[in-house]
Amino acid sequence: MDFLTLSDKYKTPLYVYDLDKVKNQFLNFKEAFSGRKSLICYALKANSNLSLINTLAKLDSGADCVSIGEVRRAILAGIKKYKIIFSGVGKSDEEITEALELDILFINVESEQELQRVESIAQGMGKTARISIRVNPNIDAKTHPYISTGLHENKFGVDTQTASRLYLYAKKSSFLDPIGIHFHLGSQLSDLEPISVAAQKIVEFARSLLALKIDLKFFDVGGGIGIVYEDEKTIKLYDYAQAILNALKGLDFTVICEPGRYIVGESGFLVTKVLYEKYTDKKRFIIIDGAMNDLIRPSLYGAIHKLSVYSKDKLDNTKQSIADVVGPICESGDYLAKDVLLPPLSPGDLIVFENAGAYGYSMASNYNTRRRPAEVGLENGKDRILKRREKFENMVADELRILKGDMNGFE
Repeated sequence: MDFLTLSDKYKTPLYVYDLDKVKNQFLNFKEAFSGRKSLICYALKANSNLSLINTLAKLDSGADCVSIGEVRRAILAGIKKYKIIFSGVGKSDEEITEALELDILFINVESEQELQRVESIAQGMGKTARISIRVNPNIDAKTHPYISTGLHENKFGVDTQTASRLYLYAKKSSFLDPIGIHFHLGSQLSDLEPISVAAQKIVEFARSLLALKIDLKFFDVGGGIGIVYEDEKTIKLYDYAQAILNALKGLDFTVICEPGRYIVGESGFLVTKVLYEKYTDKKRFIIIDGAMNDLIRPSLYGAIHKLSVYSKDKLDNTKQSIADVVGPICESGDYLAKDVLLPPLSPGDLIVFENAGAYGYSMASNYNTRRRPAEVGLENGKDRILKRREKFENMVADELRILKGDMNGFE
């Protein structure tokens, strides 16, 4: 990629996505499950840009959503309603109501009280709510504790004993239709064994539900397959699919997968510009115009994103030294890389962070009243804007309106 030209055209900090790679990653996932009834529901939380979602919608993708806002995004981007699932531990009454009005595929239920709310709301609307229940297999996915979701200590899902009771309750209800079962171990998974064991455990549980005449149709295995940020091993898609399909032998379920990071992670780059170099007695700092508000994963998880340096001038790699790459945010935790070996850099040189397509822009913020970056897509050798850089005027528009006395339009 010609990051120097892109930075001149769109300025920095800048997110750049290789949409051709996004398509290939999705089609590879789809192909891995091609021998079985399946639905690949892209997880919008990884990256919810409408143009990116639309790229997947054209390939017949479904959508995994964790807010009604993501459901709306999926529909706006062209995802068919009957291929949208709505997950998450904290759905409001308004969100449940809208999901039922939209008639999406199903709602993933994660607690007893949520099931009761869905039933009550459906009854009030005169509808039958299609549901799946998220079952917690209590298996260690061996990933970062912040993105682990399959243990009893996590907030997600219910244990099998509770799930059994909820399924029986739903079966007897005139306003609930339990059509699916769901589990998800976490994100950035690099070991197939926990996934295989969890699938077998949940399949055994699903068989017990079928024996109770609960007519399940969908087996949702979640997502979470990791990518290589530094030196992680990865799971081969064929092996992943076979582990799931082998567990499901003899069962006529449609398999649902919810990949996010795997689809978009490696396609994205955060392009930043060097502002200054700074030396103290003990440290060398390279200060860039990108910050933790643009890419929070290093500060939040201690995540490592490989980086590359680009300059219009020749770089002197014979004089490399260790440096921290930091941003302008007023926090000591505002860094994008630590202890990396870099040559002397000048203002205007670029530092590009790789594998930033997932949980980059989607977790960005306006901290320190910083504008979120522009997003650009590359497709068939051509670049196009996917989202313009935020304007200060738009950031403060509502507050300014209120400051001037306009108090209309509150929710």
